[in-house]
Amino acid sequence: MTDLEIRRRRAAWRATHRGTKELDILVGHYAAAKLDTMSADDLDLFEAFIDVADTDLQSWLIAPRVVADDKFEGLVAAVRTFHGLT
Repeated sequence: MTDLEIRRRRAAWRATHRGTKELDILVGHYAAAKLDTMSADDLDLFEAFIDVADTDLQSWLIAPRVVADDKFEGLVAAVRTFHGLT
């Protein structure tokens, strides 16, 4: 197993064990569909994304609010689009 595969598996687990059912579903389902095709750079961003506090992620994903950190705007939009929240 390569380092990238290990990181993907770890990110998949972390994405589905957020602490709230809503985020487990939103972030976890996105991860399940997209992690296998993420490059190392994409995975770097996703790992930083899942380090964000649950309250911030939830407000960015569920309520259409401005994302406080510009580097996550594209990823937030991708997760929202994936779930039909746009």
